Amino acid sequence: MTRLIRAAGLRWPAGEDFEFGKDDFGLDQSQVRLYTAISRHTVLVMAALAICAVTAALLKDRTDTQAPAPVRPGQAPPPDPGMIPLTVPEVRRLIGCASTRPGHAGSASAPGSSETRKSP
Repeated sequence: MTRLIRAAGLRWPAGEDFEFGKDDFGLDQSQVRLYTAISRHTVLVMAALAICAVTAALLKDRTDTQAPAPVRPGQAPPPDPGMIPLTVPEVRRLIGCASTRPGHAGSASAPGSSETRKSP
């Protein structure tokens, strides 16, 4: 019975990880029919997820500098609130922003891009 409970407990994180891969990294965005293409897509998605996870783990000590929580209700906020630790989705977003040129497909509109220019 304990083995069944342990197996059920291990299934939950695996399901959450798969859902995270689908939502944030496009694991389910493949429309292919051949095994080779499916495996290539899966490997690339998992490699991107691994790179982001390792980057977030390596930068955790440098970015987790949050100020301590207040101990009483009237306490003034700290002068430097610090930074929250980087998460995998935030690393993915930062890499995406850094790798996309402003004004091109897939990037947010920036000054001078085609979305913000007015026609003469």
